[in-house]
This record gives sequence, structure tokens and C-alpha cells, in this order.
Amino acid sequence: MRLFSNPLPCILLAAVTAFGLFGVAWAQSPTYGLGKTPTPAEIHAWDISIGPEGKELPPGSGTAKEGAQLFADKCAACHGATGSGGPAPMLIKPAIAPKKPLPCLSPCIGPGNVMALHSPYATTIWDYIHRAMPFGQEGTLKPDEVYALTAFLLYKNGVIKEDDVLNQQTLPQIKMPNRNGYAIPNWKPGMPRPFPNER
Repeated sequence: MRLFSNPLPCILLAAVTAFGLFGVAWAQSPTYGLGKTPTPAEIHAWDISIGPEGKELPPGSGTAKEGAQLFADKCAACHGATGSGGPAPMLIKPAIAPKKPLPCLSPCIGPGNVMALHSPYATTIWDYIHRAMPFGQEGTLKPDEVYALTAFLLYKNGVIKEDDVLNQQTLPQIKMPNRNGYAIPNWKPGMPRPFPNER
């Protein structure tokens, strides 16, 4: 006695079963020698983010006076000689606001939200300069240079004094103007997103 007059259901069932078994086998397949497990030294080389407390900051120091020449040499071409008016985002709030808005790249940084005034932590500025500047030569600045550039930007925006020395200990202690303007959401995996996209 035949169960099916049409063999097509049996063929489909066999195909689905084979595909399922293939999927399980694929998930457990070998790596084929692609890639490698990174060494602790390789992980350390990429582990360069600096947290708000500054525990990861390297030794070094710098002042705004030292940072002024570095800014002229390495930053002014993109950010402007005065820290504003260049093709890259504004870094230093101008003494007199421009009468008409300067053209800028998105997200637009204006006098009210330059990093040295808007960021809640001074370590954020150090971290960003260290990882992302100068454009096209990212990661080439030495720690002393990053401390000096950070000091220069903070001084020019009225956050610190010109002769203040920034280092591992002093940088995290700076009270930023917008320190209380941020809140870390109490979010855990599985909870709804704290800031859903609004359209």
C-alpha cells in the first residue's frame, strides 16, 4: 500500500531534514585556519579607551603653553588658527559669536557645544584626541602632546588656567562646566532602549 500518491511531499520532507542537519553541521564547522586568537599584547594595543575616572591614562603631562604650538602645527589647518572657522568642527568658543552661522560639518558644533564646554569629563577630550587626531594620522600623538593639547583647549575655553599642568592625576579631577548635564541611564540587557529613535 502506498502512503502518498505523489512523491513530492516525501522529497520536500527529505530536503528540509537535510537542510536542517546541514545547518547544525555548519554551526559546528571548523574555522578553516582563518584568523587567529589575539595575544594579550595585541589586545592591549587596541584597548586604548579612557573612562571618566581616567584609570587608563598613561604617564605624561602637558600645559596650555606647550599645547599652543602643537595646536598651530597639527590642528589649525582643519580647525582654524583660532579654533573656529576651519572646515572641521569648532574647538574654541569665539569671544564674539559670528553674526551668521559658519558652515560646518554635521553634527554641527557651534559656540554653545564645543567639546571643552559640552563634554561632562575632561578625560573624554584626552581620549578623543588620542584615538582620532590628527585626521589621517590618528594615534601618532605622544601622551605628553595629548595632555598639552587637552590643556590648551580647556584653557582657551576658560575651564583651566594657562599654567595648570595636566597629567594622570589632575586631568580626571577637572570639574567640567557640563559635568551635571549628563545622566547615565539605568539600563540592563533585555530592557527597552532608554532613548528610542524618534521620527
